Amino acid sequence: MSGRYEIRIAGSGGQGVILAAVIIGQAAALKEEGMNAVQTQAYGPEARGGASKSEVVIARGEIDYPKAANPNLQVILTQKACDEYSHDTAAGGTVILDDFFVSEDPKVDAEIYRLPIVKTAREVIGREIVTNMVALGTVARILELENLAKPDSIRSTILENVPKGTEELNSKAFDEGYKLMKEKK
Repeated sequence: MSGRYEIRIAGSGGQGVILAAVIIGQAAALKEEGMNAVQTQAYGPEARGGASKSEVVIARGEIDYPKAANPNLQVILTQKACDEYSHDTAAGGTVILDDFFVSEDPKVDAEIYRLPIVKTAREVIGREIVTNMVALGTVARILELENLAKPDSIRSTILENVPKGTEELNSKAFDEGYKLMKEKK
């Protein structure tokens, strides 16, 4: 790792991209030895359906700038978000696209994975509201491979942040997302 690792999760309002990034930041900063994290977010004025992105910067040292300039990892859940944010992916980075809402691959110098994130939330879990937890499972696999965070750190942080009574649902969604990415990488 070259000092910092940038992650962006982008989609539309209501997909839980902000909570997903908060969980990544908390897991890295509070559960991983020697890691620092900062999380930022931006969203349109619409409560649901507007553009939304959330970023996390993880580093073993100090973080001098809180925003992601060239994300090493992007999880993109809508075509609009893909069109708007994919262009600044770091060379050699990773882009995970939802294969339902994203129809065109970006033209970037990165590994691109098309995964059924929304479809898994809808059809395997039965609740589209856990799309962000499926996405977090995919992120957990990448962070594990990069030696930045353990999947169990992210899972336990999820369980600390979701409403009581939804832990099993969210945990299952996380597991399904992790499995989707593990089958690819």
